[in-house]
Amino acid sequence: MARFIDIDDPADPRLADYVSLRDVNLRKSLEAAEGLFIAEGAKIIRRAAEAGYCPRSFLLAPRWIDGLRDLLDAVDAPVYVVSEALAETVTGFHVHRGALASMERVTRWTEDDLMDARRLVVCEDIVDHTNVGAIIRCAAGLGWDGVLLAPRAADPLYRRAIKTSMGTVFAEPWARMPDWRQGLEHLKAHGFTVAAMALSEDSVSLDEFAADLAREPRKVALLMGTEGAGLSSHWISQADVVVRIPMARGVDSLNVAAAAAVACYALNRSS
Repeated sequence: MARFIDIDDPADPRLADYVSLRDVNLRKSLEAAEGLFIAEGAKIIRRAAEAGYCPRSFLLAPRWIDGLRDLLDAVDAPVYVVSEALAETVTGFHVHRGALASMERVTRWTEDDLMDARRLVVCEDIVDHTNVGAIIRCAAGLGWDGVLLAPRAADPLYRRAIKTSMGTVFAEPWARMPDWRQGLEHLKAHGFTVAAMALSEDSVSLDEFAADLAREPRKVALLMGTEGAGLSSHWISQADVVVRIPMARGVDSLNVAAAAAVACYALNRSS
């Protein structure tokens, strides 16, 4: 059973896991060093717990305790009960959902665990946590088997990525690609057709590629590039096919998460 502890000092060292949640660089180093991640909101906390992640502690305003009582009664972790003003002081923002939990970070999947999949989204250097969370949510919701991340892509267990994904990062398989330079060769060796989403003169339309997959079903790894420059020339040159979403009214492209949603839907229909 959880242990309830009232805290009224924002400098209390027991709150260290929750300090400055908006400071991305600080959180990266702290969360990696301590092996933790932060779940925000009752729904996300529940999904993390149901997925088997172990809570280190909870930071709750009093009005949120009853709604989480069953979960709190089932775990052995401290519950730090604080005012909403103190929570804002510690975290650096208004915790409007009123509930935070520090969870033990564990590696669930490796690159090799995803090689038996039929449909993978592969994120090169997508550094925006919101976009990574949204892409994982798209992959999960549209029936794709997993998401593979290049080494420099954003952390799916960072608070904003978790929040945008609505907790799907806890269930949808995802893993880090250990070798960016040889990563696509690894996918090809496991039977994937590597499709790069990019604007290039030799690209084919998404509908054309979907029709080709319908005629000849096969494993697909869909490459999505970073928000500004898109995919690197190195990855585009290694792809089996370059695919574009036809655009109108002078718009050249979509946000990367929106493009992932369109492509995942179109290509999953052809599998």
